[in-house]
Amino acid sequence: MLRFTFLLFIIIIFSASLSKIHARDNNFILKTVVIDPGHGGKDPGAIAGNIKEKDIVLDVALRTGEKIKKAFPGVEVIYTRDKDVFVPLDKRAEIANKNDADLFISLHVNSFRTSSIRGAETFVLGRHRTEDNLKVAQIENSVILLEDDHVTRYEGFDPNSAESYIMFELIQNEFLEQSSFFANQIQQSFIYDAKLKDRGVKQAGFLVLRQTSMPSVLVELGFLSNGNDKIYLLSNEGKDKMAQSIANAFASYKKRVDSRSALANQASIEPEVKMPNEAKTELDEVEIIRPNAGIHKIEDYTTQGEWYAVQILASQKELEIGDKAFGNFDTLFVYLEDGWYKYYVGLHKEYNKALEQHSTVKNITGDAFLVKFKNAAKEKVVKY
Repeated sequence: MLRFTFLLFIIIIFSASLSKIHARDNNFILKTVVIDPGHGGKDPGAIAGNIKEKDIVLDVALRTGEKIKKAFPGVEVIYTRDKDVFVPLDKRAEIANKNDADLFISLHVNSFRTSSIRGAETFVLGRHRTEDNLKVAQIENSVILLEDDHVTRYEGFDPNSAESYIMFELIQNEFLEQSSFFANQIQQSFIYDAKLKDRGVKQAGFLVLRQTSMPSVLVELGFLSNGNDKIYLLSNEGKDKMAQSIANAFASYKKRVDSRSALANQASIEPEVKMPNEAKTELDEVEIIRPNAGIHKIEDYTTQGEWYAVQILASQKELEIGDKAFGNFDTLFVYLEDGWYKYYVGLHKEYNKALEQHSTVKNITGDAFLVKFKNAAKEKVVKY
């Protein structure tokens, strides 16, 4: 009965998220970010002597917000807390949801029984792949045990029970692609800007991420249990570099999100090329295919010869035309590969024209792929 109740709870949250997704404007511009300093008040988080996680993450969060506001005056930065107070886990997500946030960043500091473990890692919502990922989620989720009514508020979810986390397998994260992209930008910035040891992008079942209805990440800045990390986390230079790294990642992510509408507008005015009735009846002789608006199976148009298309998005959920992830694109191609729906624009016969479009897209979004298809099947990625 408990298992069923919690499953129902997760489904209700997921349904609410979906309704918000489809209600958003397709002309999407990132304008609100919520920064969540983990723990606070009676919940100190990780502790090393008199050093508390809650103090470190609050400092880094405020620095990050100031850097984002300075670089993007039009962006509203909201904190789940801006002082040392306790905020229940579900209230943190509620703040983001009520303010129609476009991005949610939760900051934390880790600790481990082995002092040699160090480095920064960024999590997105998903099913833990390793025991270590599960442990991190269990530690962060255990904050609900400090809430008097946690059994009712979280429908019996037990942060210390591995069985509770099985439920996360049943819900696909609608924002996995966007969240993963942002998480990767954070880790890359940590490596090159802050010179941190990279522990990579991972998935785990964090309640605070499950309850948000926008792209979300949880960042573990380092390990208080490691001497080198602890010195870095406590230093003004270290905290400022970490904040700048997150702000830099935000800038990359915002550029990508905002540009999709502009790119879609550009693509939407590209002239449609139709096959003549008499001459050039072979698909081999058509330079570009642009069917009517909608999402089309790419294999239906690549049955003969070699074709090139620019991949702009991958999703584990099949999307509909008009979804905010597409911006204003009204004509796309889709290819199902290993459980992922991959979406493309500009199906070209001529490689040089496809290369030009790939260059345009990559300069704007930073992550487009030029893919080659042959006889209705994907052959390879020819350019990143």
